[in-house]
Amino acid sequence: MAPKETKAAAPAKAVKKVRKAPKKVQKVSKYPASLLTAGLYRAVRSRMVKTRLPLSAKTVDPAKVKPKKPVTIVKKIGGAKNGGERTVLLRKNKANLPTKRFAHKRPAKRCFRNHKRNIRKSLKPGKVLILLAGRHKGKRVVLLKTLKTGLLLVTGPFQLNSCPMRRIAQNYVIATTTRVNLRGVKVPEHIDDRYFRRVHPKKDSRTERDIFARKEFKYVPTEQRKADQKTVDTAVMAAIKAHPEGKLIQRYLKSMFSLRTNMFPHRMKF
Repeated sequence: MAPKETKAAAPAKAVKKVRKAPKKVQKVSKYPASLLTAGLYRAVRSRMVKTRLPLSAKTVDPAKVKPKKPVTIVKKIGGAKNGGERTVLLRKNKANLPTKRFAHKRPAKRCFRNHKRNIRKSLKPGKVLILLAGRHKGKRVVLLKTLKTGLLLVTGPFQLNSCPMRRIAQNYVIATTTRVNLRGVKVPEHIDDRYFRRVHPKKDSRTERDIFARKEFKYVPTEQRKADQKTVDTAVMAAIKAHPEGKLIQRYLKSMFSLRTNMFPHRMKF
């Protein structure tokens, strides 16, 4: 007998993968439902109900109701042709009305004296600075501290380069790498921006005077200013002498800063 042929096994049917239904994610809009367009909202009923007063609030005890003050008053006026009476407002309206409907007052924190002062990182107490403007421009001075207005308080010292204590803006200053240790130096607390204010004498307008005569106000330092200059300078000079290169720093402070040909400040290291 001929051998029986075995039938090949039928290929297995591919199982179809069942797709899971996607999870419904609730879309959250960053804009509220009441927003129609930019800056325009619709009146939502739930909000309107909250704003309505309950009935209990509407019922007010009549004894607690304050009587309304009258706005006008009737005044009697003399004269045969003036009508005898006239209604007048108790509180008169303003004569000058503002140009804007809502004129808001600016808060005091925006005043210039309350602004934050940003000082350069290189401007630290004890640094030797080069003045670029003013009567003492070109001189090298020592930085004492920064004042509340953002101005720098500097001194010569006076016995080295005849520069007294004065204020200067940080824009007109070059900071050098030379620094003096001023930890032991204490600047008096009363030396602030008000300390440098000059009081001009008042002019008497009632007396007769020559209109062509010019009387210029000449500033003279007070005795207190001279005493404060001495106390600060003695402390700064002691700090300079305590420096390992004290004699060299004294000569450096006495010398004037100047530029010659082929000397470019942006390429120089101070």
